Amino acid sequence: MSKPVKADPAMFAPCPKPVTSEKTPEESAALAEGLHQTDNPAEWAFVRLSRLIKEFESRLDPDDEVGVRGVGMPGDGVLMIHDLGFWGPDLLMFFGRDPGGQPVTLLQHVSRLNVVLSAKPKPEPEKPARRIGFRLDEMVREKKG
Repeated sequence: MSKPVKADPAMFAPCPKPVTSEKTPEESAALAEGLHQTDNPAEWAFVRLSRLIKEFESRLDPDDEVGVRGVGMPGDGVLMIHDLGFWGPDLLMFFGRDPGGQPVTLLQHVSRLNVVLSAKPKPEPEKPARRIGFRLDEMVREKKG
């Protein structure tokens, strides 16, 4: 007979605040507000990356969208992000299109996570810029609820 598994208390601990000289303590606290650590490294990275994307998008010009630069990607290496996902315990997935409009999926192991968020002009000037950060943040909230 196996022993019952106890939950790790760290899973229920509030998210540590990011430490940066560019944010006031209040801004850092707001970025971490409502987040709680999970025991799944991919989910934990997804939750924080989603919040960072949302915060990054809040500073973009109306004609810009968020992109991510990936090492080894063709052209300038920029992927216009349409969605973000994870496959626990260790894989993050970025879905989007390259500058030529072709579909691209970037798979990233959490131990090798290096993401450069960049602003790029939206591909269709007549349409509003795509914002995914808010939708990702809502997914995180729904999962908690």
